[in-house]
Amino acid sequence: MSKHKAKTEGLGVFGRYLTIWVALCIVVGVAIGQFVPVIPEFLSRFEYAQVSIPIAILIWLMIYPMMLKVDFSSIVRAIKAPKGLTVTCVSNWLIKPFSMFFFAWLFLMVVFQRFIPEALAREYLAGAVLLGAAPCTAMVFVWSHLTRGNAGYTLVQVAVNNIILLFAFTPIVMFLLGVSDVFVPYDTLLLSVGLFIVIPLAAGWISRTQIIKHRGLDYFENVFLKRFEGVTTVGLLLTLVVIFSFQGDVILSNPFHIVLIAVPLVIQTFFIFVIAYGWSRAWRLPHDVAAPAAMIGASNFFELAVAVAVSLFGLTSGAALATVVGVLVEVPVMLTLVKIANATRKWFPYQTTEQATVAQARAAVPVEG
Repeated sequence: MSKHKAKTEGLGVFGRYLTIWVALCIVVGVAIGQFVPVIPEFLSRFEYAQVSIPIAILIWLMIYPMMLKVDFSSIVRAIKAPKGLTVTCVSNWLIKPFSMFFFAWLFLMVVFQRFIPEALAREYLAGAVLLGAAPCTAMVFVWSHLTRGNAGYTLVQVAVNNIILLFAFTPIVMFLLGVSDVFVPYDTLLLSVGLFIVIPLAAGWISRTQIIKHRGLDYFENVFLKRFEGVTTVGLLLTLVVIFSFQGDVILSNPFHIVLIAVPLVIQTFFIFVIAYGWSRAWRLPHDVAAPAAMIGASNFFELAVAVAVSLFGLTSGAALATVVGVLVEVPVMLTLVKIANATRKWFPYQTTEQATVAQARAAVPVEG
């Protein structure tokens, strides 16, 4: 079997042609919004604290299979190995918001100034800043899964980022935008943490412990887990259909400005990925830590960014449009970064966290004789 097939057999046809499936789902979602608007209208009724419950369920469907793989001892080890968390926190909070502001200002206010009225450009800039100040919460589990990242370490990274997010998001946005009355919908933030982390983690832990207790570890790893192969990818594709059924009108009514807004967002994504990934290599981190560390900064907590943009600037504002463009470009760009991370695995010839644990356990066993 070729290396390429070995890497993708777990995801089957979805894994091998994921980029194509994503593009098709975006088209299908927009088409549903245009030609069968009763569907998004019906789904929009199921919303709480500006979080779509149908989308939350689909994201939960993506995350639960990964939470099943979380060995809680790996979480303890992650806390004892701070290098990966340092890369995540510094790139997400000391670099990302400010580099996003710089790239968005450079392109939207300077390079594209003859194409975008100044007042509208400032709204686009605001939306970009909201994206840059909100690192990913839910989708990073998907990107970690696709790069074979350490599930326990990814969980710790996301949890730490959420704690920082509670305190740092508002002052960063206020500083960069000069907006004194930033309103953060904490109900949106806390509900997202509960839906995307607490519930699937608890469900995964209960399932894992009970099944191993009653059926054994071999059954859990070789039978139960295999039932969920491809579920994460299917959940991702269905999520895209639903999201873009909501956003079709916005996308089709602003095609040229969407391209202009996308330029700094894409550059910013690659920029943060390169910094975190390169730093991880310089620090000799294993690939299963380096890849998630780079992915969490490169992607965004778009649910929060959209909610804040709408509450601050209005549903039809340029800021809201910019956050929607963030959703539009994120998945294709992140899939590209996933491919880059998988193709450069050989750059990280260091023990994975699991290999290091096995080595430590063997070293602790006394030699007889």
